[in-house]
Amino acid sequence: MHPTNPKILLLHGWGSSHKSWAKFREILSHKGIEVMVPDLPGFGDNPPPERAWHGPDYEKWVLEFIKNNYFQIPIILMGHSFGGGLSMKLAIEHSELIDKLILVAAARMYIKKSLTKRAISQIAKLGKRISPFIPFFDVVRKVFYRFIVRESDYTKVSGVMKETFVNIIKEDMTPHIGRIKIPTLIVWGDKDKATPVEHARLLNEKIEGSKLEMIRGAGHALNLEAPEKLAEVVYNFIKT
Repeated sequence: MHPTNPKILLLHGWGSSHKSWAKFREILSHKGIEVMVPDLPGFGDNPPPERAWHGPDYEKWVLEFIKNNYFQIPIILMGHSFGGGLSMKLAIEHSELIDKLILVAAARMYIKKSLTKRAISQIAKLGKRISPFIPFFDVVRKVFYRFIVRESDYTKVSGVMKETFVNIIKEDMTPHIGRIKIPTLIVWGDKDKATPVEHARLLNEKIEGSKLEMIRGAGHALNLEAPEKLAEVVYNFIKT
């Protein structure tokens, strides 16, 4: 059981930071709920790691953060996009630490690709060898980043974080989401193009007893597009 004024640990998405959650935090603060949003390594005010990280490196960092910041165990864990995938992994491997789970447009799920996308993926793998002989290879490469590795994220990073991004998206959480047994709220924008709505429905189907809330007219960045509605559904879930 949580105290009268519970606290949420929120893991932000790729390329985000605590700053993009200011409005959401302010709304819940007025309702007596503290939301803590640490900048994950490589984002916001937290410098990149010295080497490229994998998923378990971020998981270990979050566990240390929980340990060092006096959270009452079990915690309320919330994650958006990349942070949602990270939250799912923690819910599976460290369920004893988590009382309630909130997944907002969670990433790291890959529903079977279409024949076209598989073909593009195969072409991209051959890129370095055949690019000198194919005049339109740059066009193919751009399509690959847009549809296979989500260009909007990949092209915004450099150095060690570019390699970290590639490491992160290699892990597919789809086969494991049914192992989540924690009370779970799933929140999605019905116009989300970065993490398709079909992913929300899959989570709702596979996580027993989970609740799905769709926010009409919103895309992927629910914290910026619909902070009031997001705060409302999160508050209602916590207080239930």
